[in-house]
This record gives sequence, structure tokens and C-alpha cells, in this order.
Amino acid sequence: MPPEDPRDALIREQAQRIETQAERIAALEAVVADLREQLAAAERSGSRNSGNSSMPPSSDDLPGKKPPRKRRRAAERAEAKKRKRGKQPGSPGASMSWEVPDRTEDHYPEGACSCGLDLSEAADLGVTRSFQQEEIPAAAAERVQHDLHGAKCACGKTHVAPRPAGVPDSALSVGPRLRALAVYLVVFQHVPVERCRQLIADVAGAAVSEGFIHSCLAKAASLAAEVVALIRALITAAGVAGFDETTLRSGPAGEKKYVHGAFTERYSAFWLGDRSLDSMQDAGILPEFAGIVVSDRYRNYFHPRWEHIAGNQACLSHLLRDYEDCAESYPGAVWPVQAQRALRGLIHAWHAAREQGLDAIPADARKPLEHEFRHAVLAGLASVPRVPGPKNSTKQKPGRELLEFCRDRRSDVLLFTEDTSIWPTNNISERGVRPLKTQQKISGRLTSDDVTQDRLDIRSYIDTARKHGKHAMDVLHDLMLGRPWRPPAQAFSP
Repeated sequence: MPPEDPRDALIREQAQRIETQAERIAALEAVVADLREQLAAAERSGSRNSGNSSMPPSSDDLPGKKPPRKRRRAAERAEAKKRKRGKQPGSPGASMSWEVPDRTEDHYPEGACSCGLDLSEAADLGVTRSFQQEEIPAAAAERVQHDLHGAKCACGKTHVAPRPAGVPDSALSVGPRLRALAVYLVVFQHVPVERCRQLIADVAGAAVSEGFIHSCLAKAASLAAEVVALIRALITAAGVAGFDETTLRSGPAGEKKYVHGAFTERYSAFWLGDRSLDSMQDAGILPEFAGIVVSDRYRNYFHPRWEHIAGNQACLSHLLRDYEDCAESYPGAVWPVQAQRALRGLIHAWHAAREQGLDAIPADARKPLEHEFRHAVLAGLASVPRVPGPKNSTKQKPGRELLEFCRDRRSDVLLFTEDTSIWPTNNISERGVRPLKTQQKISGRLTSDDVTQDRLDIRSYIDTARKHGKHAMDVLHDLMLGRPWRPPAQAFSP
């Protein structure tokens, strides 16, 4: 063999070096692509707010979050400049008027006159000016002793007066109104237990313990159990009901629970669980519910397990926020704005038809808007192609799954247009679960699932009573007296 040319070795070395550099470049390109994907995900996560997603408005102020679109805030600022300060037209107000006083306090001049005489001996000329002031009496707790007298009939039989309602068979106890106040503060006003104890001591002068407050919650939940069961039965029998869920930190640290809610215009019901179908089954409403389910696009509300439901109505407020996200993700695209315009027009037409007492939106108002919405969906599907791959594991571009939902479940989006008794939005449910987020922000994690469910049952009782025009403290006082408020008899009629 002839000796190897030195240039051949150099060529091989350079080829190996080029191959190594190519591998390094490919690896770096893969890292860059991964970092770009992470950056895009972080930017998208940071841009999510109450205006383009289902996040609550309170999350807009979280660190790293972008507020809703500047044009919306600019419009609000421009509108604010037009408004005058003070009460706005149409907003509820309160005013005081001169009335017969509950009591009158007389005030006389005091001291000495410039002449040196004492004004206490001066002649009374009567009232020269009067002032009325709205005031509350000092809420001082009083110790009430209930003495049960005995009486002997002429026949010789002895009778003893029964214990009044709300007085337990114990020599010392706390009255029903004070118990109702503790439950009201903790459940309805979200006051933590320790601060509730301090508030009662400072305002009412009653020394109670944290254990006493927990016992009030347990007692109230026990007394309201039958009413809560009745409320759930009435929601199950309703023609239309809204369903929603929200996260809640309850139980051992590290666990995340969900509060599920079912709502009508007259009833509210809450229960604690997870986000599974089994948890929704255990709540006992959806399995037998035969009306229209109004909800967001969470797939469990559209599951075939709920075989009795008459239909679904997707919340248009959620859809409008999702299309707002599409408008921000695809600047300059016409179809997101077109879809929003059509949905808002349908909502407005629904309100107009309901105010007129119509059973459905008139066809001349409905059909052009439905046509506009359908074409917006088709245009969006053409603009946002599906990413190939398995449906359950392939991440799609923003808006693609929304558009497929609106295409494949068009009747579930526009069902309200055919029946004005069906709400186009699920705002009633969102308002129902919102106080639970306030509770969590104030109190943090609730350590016991059982106590949390007691709170939710009491909330169901209070919210339903308030929807019937009752005052929270009044119904809680009646509850502690052992005579819980119940929905009126006419509620059973269809």
C-alpha cells in the first residue's frame, strides 16, 4: 500500500469537526426552540386576565399579570370624565326624611350669663331648633335569666312552665341571637374565627371562645340540614339551573378541593368535592336533573352520564372572553370581533324579547345575527388550522378548540334564542361562587372538610333565603330557635 497522503488525515479531521459542530448547532437550535416555546407560554399566561379568560377580576392585580386591554381602560376613563361625582342616574340611593323620633333629648343652656346670673335659673323659652340623628343603641350583651314558674291547679295537679325556644337544658348557655351573630359573621361576612371572637367581645361585651363559634357553625348546619336537602330537591326539579365550580383550599396542606354550586333565580346549593364526574354525581343534583344546564365549556357538564337533562346552554360571557383572547392572539383578525358582535347582539335581543314577554327571540332579529356568528366561526376555523396529532394530547393553537366547540355544539351555544326562559349567560352562578374566593383570601386554608361543608350548607340556607327577600340575621335567628325558614309552599308548583 502506498503511504497515506497527510492531506487525507486533515480532511477527515475537518469532517469530524464539522460533524461535531453540526450536532452542537442542532442541539442549540433545539434548546432555543424549547426556550421560545416556554417564553410564548409564559407571555400567554401573563396576558390572561378577566377580560379574555375565566379568571376572576381580582386576579388582574396579581404580580406579573397584564391588565385587560388598554382600549377598555381608556374607554372607562373617558366615560368617567363624562360622569359627575356622586350618585349616578339609575343607581340605588338612600335619603333621610324628618320623622317622628323614637326618643327626644332636651338640651338647655348651661353656665353663666354675661351679667353674672346662672343660666339654670333662666326662663325657658321653648325649643328654638331641632336636629334629628340616626343612631344605633350600644350593642351590649345582657344576661337573661329564665325562671320557670310552677302552678298548682285546683284539682291538685302541678304544672311547670316549659323552657322557651332557644333555651337549652343547661343552667348556663348563650342565647340564639348571639349564636346567630357568630354564624353570620363567619359564614356571610367571611370574618375569621379569632377575629369574630374579638369582634363580639369588643362590640357586644360578650366573652366567647373559638370553640363556641365552631359549635355554632355545627349547630346551624345540623338545624338547616333538612332545608338544604329541600333546596337541592327544588333545584333538581327546576327547568333551568346554572352550574359552576371554583377551587378552594380545604383539608390537609397540598390538597386542592373544588366547591360545586347549583343555582336558580330562587335557590342556591353548594357542596365540596373534587372536579371529577363522581364528585358531581355524589352531589345528587345532576343525576336526576331534567332541565337545561347553563354552564361554561367544562366537558363534565356535557357528559352523557347526565342522561335526563333536556339540553345545555354554554355561557356566552365565557365565550365572549375567549373570543377576546383570540382577538389579542391574532391582531388584525376580523372573525373574533365579528363573533363577539353577533353574540352581544343576540344577548341584547334576548333581553328585549324577555321584557316584551315573548317566548323566543323574533326570527327577523335572530337569523341575521346567527348567520354572522356562523360565518365568523367558519372564518376562524379556516384561519387557525388544527395541529395534527392525538386529540387529547396535542396542544392546539389559541382559539382552535373554542371554534370547534362553536361549530360542533352550535345548538348548545344558541339554545337561549329559542326559549327566553333559558339564560344566555351563567352570571348567576359566577356571582354565587364568588364569595367563596373572598373567604379563601381572608382566611386561607380551611383545615377541616367537614367544617367547610357545614359552612357551605349554611351559605346555601342564607343565599336561598335572601333570594326570597329575607334578612340573613333574621333567618339565622329563627334557625337557632329551632324553627328554620323554609321556601314558601308555592315554590313546589311548576
